Amino acid sequence: MTTTPEPVGSLWPGLSDPDHSHHYVERFRQMAAHGQDLVGEARLVDTLAPRGARLLDAGCGPGRHGGYLAQLGHEVVGVDVDPVLIDAARADHPAATWLVSDLARLDLPAMGEPEPFDGAMVVGNVMDFVTPDAQASVIERLAVHLRPDAFLVVGCRTVRGFTPADLDAALPGTGLELEQRFATYALRPWTGDEGFCVSVLRAR
Repeated sequence: MTTTPEPVGSLWPGLSDPDHSHHYVERFRQMAAHGQDLVGEARLVDTLAPRGARLLDAGCGPGRHGGYLAQLGHEVVGVDVDPVLIDAARADHPAATWLVSDLARLDLPAMGEPEPFDGAMVVGNVMDFVTPDAQASVIERLAVHLRPDAFLVVGCRTVRGFTPADLDAALPGTGLELEQRFATYALRPWTGDEGFCVSVLRAR
């Protein structure tokens, strides 16, 4: 079993209850087996990325997004704080690289991945499982792993947890700028009244 240092600011329940993580893995395996669409977020990332891009899946869970992108020919590194989820990603999606790390202190060069990324994603409700005091650190740590002109896709709720306002407050000093904002991963227009927000950031 892979091990990881004690996370700085994770609220993910699987860290204290591995059974939760095992159930989470099996639930998504069953959903995939029944043909449910689980990769809408990854399709957006593929649209933004050049062919054969180097991509970072931050908070990758059991790897459904990064695994899909690897199948399309991208070079994918996925990172999650939960060793159970990373073990599942390695088993189900061997074409990508999967690593255990706390996003708030992410240092991929120290883990043998020194090359910067053409794009990154932190999607779903990943940021809701980061404590408020560590959320800005996650955005900053993702930013330092990006090439100039690379993109970062961030999904977040709008009424609780990590909101668009929290994301905007975390951007100064990171070199990231907001480029586009949508209401869904299918690029429905953003008006500010929606319950979910998809932000596309650009590294400058």
